[in-house]
Amino acid sequence: MQPVSLAPAILYRDSSLIVLNKPAGIKLHAGSSGGATLEDGFAELTFGTRQIPRAAHRLDHDTSGCLLLGRHDKAMKKLGRLFSEGKIEKVYWAITLNCPKEPEGRIDAPLLKHNSRAGWHMAVDAAGQKAETLYRVLASKDGLSWLEFRPRTGRTHQIRVHATQLGCPLLGDTRYGGGDAGPLLLHARSLTIPYKEGAPPVRVEAPLPERFLTMLHRIAPADMLPNP
Repeated sequence: MQPVSLAPAILYRDSSLIVLNKPAGIKLHAGSSGGATLEDGFAELTFGTRQIPRAAHRLDHDTSGCLLLGRHDKAMKKLGRLFSEGKIEKVYWAITLNCPKEPEGRIDAPLLKHNSRAGWHMAVDAAGQKAETLYRVLASKDGLSWLEFRPRTGRTHQIRVHATQLGCPLLGDTRYGGGDAGPLLLHARSLTIPYKEGAPPVRVEAPLPERFLTMLHRIAPADMLPNP
């Protein structure tokens, strides 16, 4: 299978960084099940440099939006430090079942990987790694909500599990209680990256997929809807 061209998905590029608009429904890395991955197309994104860019963080198979790549070893090392120090701000939008009792707040619940015959999943567990997420309700109607999440840590499935902990599982998230009403709706809306000292941070915003916009029309008033 030939990799899909990723050049049209570039949202930002400089000598050190690339930000892609990742489509939902494709894996970032190869797994045991095989199949096409986003990494298959990274070789196209060298633009004259010797090294193939690499992903500086992860997005799940069904998550769309901003994916940050480092174009060389020096960039990857710096991005790793910025992520570990919590200096890169990530903003996610999601469609959830139910609405939180409070319009905004913080979820502080450690996460641990659990294995079973049915497969693995992440769960809130006192023995797990620290995980913290800020949330804000943007709109709510007819049992559905449009929520903004700002994770302060980067654990696997963090937003998905924390949303369930909040009583508002992501719509379509069958693993964590979101029913089976279509695909999971989680979008990495923006990244803010303070890459160069003394310079303004790089801020990149990913346009919404059509399926996400369709759901927003059901939830939010027209004057709140973002541009596609």
